[in-house]
Amino acid sequence: MTDLLQFGSDWLADRLKEYVSRLVAYRRGTTEVVLRATIGRTLLKLDDGYGGVRMEWTDRDFLIHAADLVLDGHAVLPERGDLIRETNGIQTFEYELMAAGNEPPWRWSDSYRKLLRIHAKQVGTE
Repeated sequence: MTDLLQFGSDWLADRLKEYVSRLVAYRRGTTEVVLRATIGRTLLKLDDGYGGVRMEWTDRDFLIHAADLVLDGHAVLPERGDLIRETNGIQTFEYELMAAGNEPPWRWSDSYRKLLRIHAKQVGTE
């Protein structure tokens, strides 16, 4: 029997990749892969250290298919400190995987673990 929710989630993830994405270069150390990413942002709720909450936007989120993140022939998950390079026109922006506070630098974007939502901060421009 087909899981219609998973079918719909997969369909949407595939349409995002096909129609609402751009090529980016994902780098870990000296290893790099070019893949398609949908661009976004996330509003994080962070502990302010005084019993309250502060809100902070990520600089950039990249939604990528987990199956596309292959480095040196092995499927991997994102790691804090990895880099993503995004070219827009004649400028290239470099982002480092990190999130504010104690938040993880990535999370699953769907219930079926097809899409990764990667949080990143801009660290350079060329």
